[in-house]
Amino acid sequence: MDQKGSKIRQLLTFVVKIVLVITSFIILGSIDNIGEKKYLLHPIVGLNYFLVPSIVFSITRLTIISFYNARHANRTVRGNFVLGINRLTAVLNFIFVVIAIMIAFGIKPIEFLTSLTIVAMAIAVILRDYITNMISGLFIMFSEQLSVGDRIKVGDHKGRIVDITFAHIELQNEEDDIVMIPNNLVFTNSMVNLSAHRSNLFTVRFELPIAMATNLLDLENEIRSLLINHPNLDPNSSIDLNINEVGKDYVRYKIELHATSSSNYLHKQIENEILKQILLMETLRTKAS
Repeated sequence: MDQKGSKIRQLLTFVVKIVLVITSFIILGSIDNIGEKKYLLHPIVGLNYFLVPSIVFSITRLTIISFYNARHANRTVRGNFVLGINRLTAVLNFIFVVIAIMIAFGIKPIEFLTSLTIVAMAIAVILRDYITNMISGLFIMFSEQLSVGDRIKVGDHKGRIVDITFAHIELQNEEDDIVMIPNNLVFTNSMVNLSAHRSNLFTVRFELPIAMATNLLDLENEIRSLLINHPNLDPNSSIDLNINEVGKDYVRYKIELHATSSSNYLHKQIENEILKQILLMETLRTKAS
């Protein structure tokens, strides 16, 4: 429903632009004496400097996206090509809006930019981080490495990609918090795409205090008895519990399992079942002692 509404709004916007361009050309053609009505000239010309390129961008964008969708109609596409085209079109429209405003006030854009060369360089230095983030965002949008909806891990942050902008990637973590990660961090830090190559193999990690840590073999047998006939686990896979780390007052365990599906939701569900059972076993053992 949202996509349909968005397409209708885009179509209406396109029609309004066409009508405004036609109207502006009619007005310019009907002005007999420019000298008397010079105040109308710059605003209308400035409006056309935005509307005409914007219409061209819209037609080009729709054509490119249509060809892209037709070419990839029979296979799954992981990239963000359409997102990148839409963002790039928005940037170009913004640039021509600025040019149109200058023309509407009688300012020549080329002379204005030439006179502000030093200022522009200073602005570029000040906005260096944002510019590099924007360039990084374009690389991400047009790459096949990341896509909206993927689960990724960047540094200490892990979650599902909600949106990709020129400034940052929006991640929704397991606590449903929205985390903004600058695009530069994707290139400067190690990044793991947890959705790029889906696998039935997943790992369950948990930690117990030293006082509650039991014999490895006993704990492994208890977990095996819980999972041996689990309907969502591969019956041919082995269930082996390993000690991952021993700290001053804790022991960290790890168990690798093969599910019947590569669904992250299913993996999380099985993990929750295991952790709940372990918590119940350790609670009962503590009460018994």
